[in-house]
Amino acid sequence: QVQLVESEGGSVQAGGSLRLSCTTSKYIVFSHSMAWFRQAPGKEREGVAAIDRGGDTIVADSVKGRFTVTKDLGVDTLYLQMNNLTPEDTAMYYCAAGVQGATLRESDYTYWGQGTQVTVSS
Repeated sequence: QVQLVESEGGSVQAGGSLRLSCTTSKYIVFSHSMAWFRQAPGKEREGVAAIDRGGDTIVADSVKGRFTVTKDLGVDTLYLQMNNLTPEDTAMYYCAAGVQGATLRESDYTYWGQGTQVTVSS
């Protein structure tokens, strides 16, 4: 059974930073693209950043220059480093894994974590 386990999110003030992690199996991290999505209250879930098996990344325009997606194959973990956070970044964040390349399309991902809350106050 595939599991993606996200770290606890958190609450920060605007301008602050947080790093999310998502731990899974060696099979997933080596053979799948992985991504971060987020869903704010009353909004649809949107792709934030993704990384393919080879390490190539894609980042949504809304977070470009502030968020970075990486993975550590040694510990089977996906990361999302979030800097210069704004209240608009407040959302539930989800990690996901799929066999397509690194995309921000929800339908390209098969496996999902349970989500972790990030709250940014002004």
